[in-house]
Amino acid sequence: MAQDIKDPAQVCYDLGQLELHGLTCGDIQDDIVLCLHGWLDNAASFLPLMPYLPGKRVIAIDWPGHGLSTHRSADAYYHFIDWVYDLLQLFEANGWGAVDIVAHSMGGMIASAFAATFPEKVKSLTLIDAIGFINANEEQTTKQLRQGMLSRLQGKKKQKNLHTNEESAIQARVAVSDLRYQDAALIVKRGLKKTGDGYTWRADSRLRMISPYRLTLGQAEQLISDITVPVQLIYGEQGMDFVASGLKHFGPMFKDFTSYALPGGHHVHMEQPQQTAEKILAFIHLR
Repeated sequence: MAQDIKDPAQVCYDLGQLELHGLTCGDIQDDIVLCLHGWLDNAASFLPLMPYLPGKRVIAIDWPGHGLSTHRSADAYYHFIDWVYDLLQLFEANGWGAVDIVAHSMGGMIASAFAATFPEKVKSLTLIDAIGFINANEEQTTKQLRQGMLSRLQGKKKQKNLHTNEESAIQARVAVSDLRYQDAALIVKRGLKKTGDGYTWRADSRLRMISPYRLTLGQAEQLISDITVPVQLIYGEQGMDFVASGLKHFGPMFKDFTSYALPGGHHVHMEQPQQTAEKILAFIHLR
């Protein structure tokens, strides 16, 4: 049964060089369920899920450069390993012990690396339409580095799109994703800021730059093989293709692993929040 949540509270965590903002609901004494969103989304992507997680203190953060969180400094970029450090700093700043993590897409990759590296901080890991890591062959190293460096130069010349109103921005997000209108609206409204001439995106433009390096397949396999905490995957039947292939390749490498398919796409947790929450709670309560 859904709990009555009208307005989840805003939350902010000071990490020194960064402030992580987010949304939270539930009693402060309850066990934490930490929710980690995907690339160019924000904490609002977990709003549909929150009413179906009663008895839990749900905390959904905005990654740096997303939502209301601060951007990295002018001389920095968004490297994958730095997301893992952001997560470690969040735990240290709050003095958290082990918590249950629910992570979507890019957030799932970050949480997987974190669980492999810091298993003492993770009770369980629920991945939503995400498994394994984006990786590349060693032979692509030079090409990847070149593309990454050039994208930084090109990125400096680009201007953010300007929308005359929120509706225009929502329609633009719907056009480039499989998001339903109502789900796109939740994410977009948290990801916009008002300017003199209209609305533009809060997200840091550097998030769109090509990574100058990738994990090799061997490195990705080692990280997955080193995850000892219980892991479940919830994925959309019409989700990302890389999840289906990742399930076959990486699934057998986990020590404790289950998976479920639900009707929906990449944001299946927004399309099927009640079913997703039921799977999360059942998985957590088994531990």
